[in-house]
Amino acid sequence: MTEELVFPKIFTYKDVLAKCLDYFNGDELAATTWMNKYAMKNKDGEFLESSPEDMHTRMAAEFARIEKKYDDGKKDKEGLSEYGKERKSLDEKAIFELFQDFKYTIPQGSVMSSLGNKNVIASLSNCVVVPPVYDSYGGIFHTDEQLAQLFKRRCGVGVDLSNLRPNGATVSNSAGSTTGAVSFMHRFSNTTREVAQNGRRGALMLTMDIAHPDVEDFVTIKQDLKKVTGANISLRLSDEFMMAVVNDDDYTLRWPIDSKEPVYKKTIKAKELWDTIIKCAHNTAEPGLIFWDRQHYYSTSSIYPGFENSSTNPCSEIAMQGGDSCRLIAVNLYSFVKNPFTDKASFDYKKFYKVVYETQRLMDDLVDLELEAVDKIFNKIMHDKEPMEIKQVEIDTWKLLYKAGKTGRRTGLGFTALADAVAALGLKFDTDEAIAVVDDIMKVKFRGEFDSSIDMAITRGKFKVFNPEIEKYSEFVQMIEKEFPDIYKRMMKYGRRNISISTVAPTGSLSMLAQTSSGIEPVFLLSYKRRRKVNAEDEGAKVAYVDDMGDEFEEFDVYHNKLKKWMEISGETDIEKSPYKGATAPEIDWKKRVEMQALVQKYTTHSISSTINLAKDVSVDLVGDIYIDSWKKGLKGITVYRDGSRSGILVSNDDKKDTKREGCYAETIFPKRPKTIDAKVVRFQNDYDKWVAVVGLINNRPYEIFTGKLEDAFLLPAWLEEGWVIKNKDDEGNTRYDFQFADKQGYKVTLEGLSRTFDKEYWNYAKLISGVLRHGMPIPYVVDLVNNLNMYDTNINTWKNGIARTLKQFVVDGTEAVDKKCPECGDPEGLIYEEGCLKCKSCGHSKCG
Repeated sequence: MTEELVFPKIFTYKDVLAKCLDYFNGDELAATTWMNKYAMKNKDGEFLESSPEDMHTRMAAEFARIEKKYDDGKKDKEGLSEYGKERKSLDEKAIFELFQDFKYTIPQGSVMSSLGNKNVIASLSNCVVVPPVYDSYGGIFHTDEQLAQLFKRRCGVGVDLSNLRPNGATVSNSAGSTTGAVSFMHRFSNTTREVAQNGRRGALMLTMDIAHPDVEDFVTIKQDLKKVTGANISLRLSDEFMMAVVNDDDYTLRWPIDSKEPVYKKTIKAKELWDTIIKCAHNTAEPGLIFWDRQHYYSTSSIYPGFENSSTNPCSEIAMQGGDSCRLIAVNLYSFVKNPFTDKASFDYKKFYKVVYETQRLMDDLVDLELEAVDKIFNKIMHDKEPMEIKQVEIDTWKLLYKAGKTGRRTGLGFTALADAVAALGLKFDTDEAIAVVDDIMKVKFRGEFDSSIDMAITRGKFKVFNPEIEKYSEFVQMIEKEFPDIYKRMMKYGRRNISISTVAPTGSLSMLAQTSSGIEPVFLLSYKRRRKVNAEDEGAKVAYVDDMGDEFEEFDVYHNKLKKWMEISGETDIEKSPYKGATAPEIDWKKRVEMQALVQKYTTHSISSTINLAKDVSVDLVGDIYIDSWKKGLKGITVYRDGSRSGILVSNDDKKDTKREGCYAETIFPKRPKTIDAKVVRFQNDYDKWVAVVGLINNRPYEIFTGKLEDAFLLPAWLEEGWVIKNKDDEGNTRYDFQFADKQGYKVTLEGLSRTFDKEYWNYAKLISGVLRHGMPIPYVVDLVNNLNMYDTNINTWKNGIARTLKQFVVDGTEAVDKKCPECGDPEGLIYEEGCLKCKSCGHSKCG
């Protein structure tokens, strides 16, 4: 008798959308976010899960399997915390209840999308730091390959450049001298943009120490928004430098940066370098600033030999040594407010403690689950047909991460919905009363996670290198000894399970699913207007807006989810009376915002991802004051975002308009076309039709475009992504365009006559668009122009949509859209281009395609 094959059930898009809309109470943004990012799909993109309930069931089964492995109930309970002695074992049902409705425990994105998903081979780690770049060409290429291998497994990565010798330094090769550390940022940035992660690109953080002689080039490189578009950049600021800034002293740049006898030295005025840093941060919100001594000393991991921090993950909330990783889970603070938005509102500290304790256990389980995931990655690598010498870097990278994960068992337990929890308690976010309550909440969170980790050290074993003598060098542990002496004594006796425990990470997408405010951040907008197109059959629809095409729209108010809850409970409709009044991100007092973050940092072993939002017209000095105050208050880092920053290139100190040009047309002179130019091959599909575009480039900017249906085009290899367009003349003197590419053996293949391969109508439209491109119209405007073409034919409209999608790929990240207003939150300047998609910098709304 043969075994019957069981095929997983496949759900249609329509059915999944309907079920998700019901699950999220009609919240379309939450429903589509889950469907696009986290629902399990097969290799053909078909849905294997119909709602988050399926996902939570999948994850709960995996966590429960690890809990069973340890079976703590059979072990001696001596030394356990009071709760640890009485708690019941976590079974699958109990774990599911923590996950259900995103109410209490919310694993971060990599876990939701990949855990228990047999259709992907991916890491569960959100954050990875690779070793600092070794100072040689081989070292640079080695790091580049590490990044590529990690990006393809869904990891965000950080790497430090401080080991690379400065510009002009002598090297022992034919060049004679190096172009410096900064010159290699483009290589790493391009790798990040090239490697796809299931429809998303990788995330990269590049850091450099303030002592490096190339630091000013590092600081200013991203003032040109066309450069290093695939990476965030941050400075490692020492207390030595910050004291020199405050005291207006000299500061010595040097390399190697930690050498007692550096080879290269340069003395500068610290304040002058600081002014450059702050001007850049004011203009583009980069570089980010990391207070590096605080990251090291106020840490439970960096004080250990072999675990010294070298860089951070892309959002800066996890600093680690090169070769370690971390996984993230958040606790939903709003769910612990009893009787929210009433006079009887209170925070359920007892319930909160228990959930934090159990979630820290899940965090440790997740380390084991990640080690299993790495084993699967190893198995995949070993079965790949590549020769061993080619895949050796990939093997060694995962071995390094496996060893660090098993040795330190690093975890990243955070939270979300702080602003909603504070408002539900009837408090304004930036007040002393709110800060006092948050202090109480953070103390309980700290106690729950440390009690849990110490209890696991007793029942499961402490992390391998735990040493009470080394612990004493940690300022964080010194804080525990002073303020939590009972936990300190127990930890010194039994150790703890995890070398570092807590963080506050960004929770943008997770908060959309939980329908709460994000992480530690205040609410950005309380309400906005949303438009919905009115169909002819909609009876009783109130038309509020008619666009240029004659389409009619009705408008309705959309409120922040928990503000809507306040309205339901209080019966009020005037949001001016709500506890959110005056407490949105653009409104709150930045000094109280820094004070709040400093308080949370006190109880957090890693760092905090956080942004202070400022008005467009704030001064450069104010940005500098915020960073100085943040350093003085003990923050490990913070981001300051001025509204309107990243909207253009810093080209002059003079911001005055050229009045001679106002109201006038200006003729352009387009660059003379060389005979041969670079080209990108872009394939896309609309409905059932497959299309191809060949985009000719000059200086990496679209100059001309050739498009048509794939079935009408040359037979191009499926792997082909680039080549050259050559302008030639035939025997009769007529111009033609040929396409050339290099095959896998390096031989050049020429296909003559691009123009004859595509439908004449598409060809003519493409010629018109090419003319617009070469005369320098900004790409977002070209995309807008194409989108607004009125085509009479379905096929032509399909072609038009493909052209727009193709050109979007060449828009520099951070570029504002033509119509900058976000359709989701209403921010009039919210929409920017990122990774070829329109994204809202305010609410996270995204639209691709």
